This record gives sequence, C-alpha cells and structure tokens, in this order.
Amino acid sequence: MNDFVAIDVETANQNPTSICAVGAVKVTGGYISDRFYSLVHPIPNFYIRRFTEEIHGISRADTDSAPTMIQVWQELRPWIGTLPLVAHNCRFDQSCLRATLRHFGCYDLDNHTFLCTLQQARRTIPRSICASFSLPALADFLGIPFNNHHNALSDAEACAKIAMTIL
Repeated sequence: MNDFVAIDVETANQNPTSICAVGAVKVTGGYISDRFYSLVHPIPNFYIRRFTEEIHGISRADTDSAPTMIQVWQELRPWIGTLPLVAHNCRFDQSCLRATLRHFGCYDLDNHTFLCTLQQARRTIPRSICASFSLPALADFLGIPFNNHHNALSDAEACAKIAMTIL
C-alpha cells in the first residue's frame, strides 16, 4: 500500500470518548511524507486514570489547555483527505474516533476506509514464527526500530512502517 494515513489515539480512561492524544503519519508514494501530533482535552472533562497515565505518560495537567478533538479534527480532517486510515487494532482507534466525533455531532468517519495491521498480521504471518502480534512485537519481528510505545505519534509511525511491509 503506497498512500494512506496511519493513526493512533491514546485515551484518558476506559471511555471511548476520552481521547487525550492523537498521532498520525501520512504515507505518500510508499514513503512517510508528513507527521501530525496533538494532545487532546478529553470530552467531557474526564479524569485521567493513574493506570492510563502510567502507560502513556499523559496527565490532566498536559490536557487541561489542549484543544478538544473537534478542534483537532478541523485541522486533521483536511490533512487526511480521502486517504484510507490504517491503525494497529483499528477496532479500538476507529471506535474511539467515531465516538468522540459523534459526541460533537460529526459523522465524518462513517464512510471512511479503515485498515488494520493487527488483522492483516494475523492473516499473513504464521503464529509459529511470530509469537505475538502486539505493536512492539510485530515491529521487532519485522525489523522495524520502535521505542516509546504508547506515544500516539510513535505508535502511528510504527503502524505506518508495518503497513508498508504487510499491506
């Protein structure tokens, strides 16, 4: 796949509308051409659970003055254009994005194409040679340098590189 946007969201807690960060990596002509990252003020003003803060390092102080997802989306949507979206475990990212945007009465994603590197990896890579299909394990298996797991931009970039390899 040569043209797409890999996207990743981090959430403040278990509620799908609690997006607190979004990262996206644009691939054009088979090369990474641009990157996007923003902290997001979770809506409604959700607390950030200590458990999730320990995972992604984002605190309420980080998001209190951040833009809401609809404000971020006004910049991100034209940047994405009509390109398909790719995520690792896209069921999670897609459901969070849709729930959060619908909270604002925005239905932009209803007809947008989503592809999943997790599903594709499970279909194409034998379990006997890749013990785990988690983002870090899959990146490692494919020889893709990856650190800073649970940073939305870092995760989106790893997903983009995996997608360029297996999609």
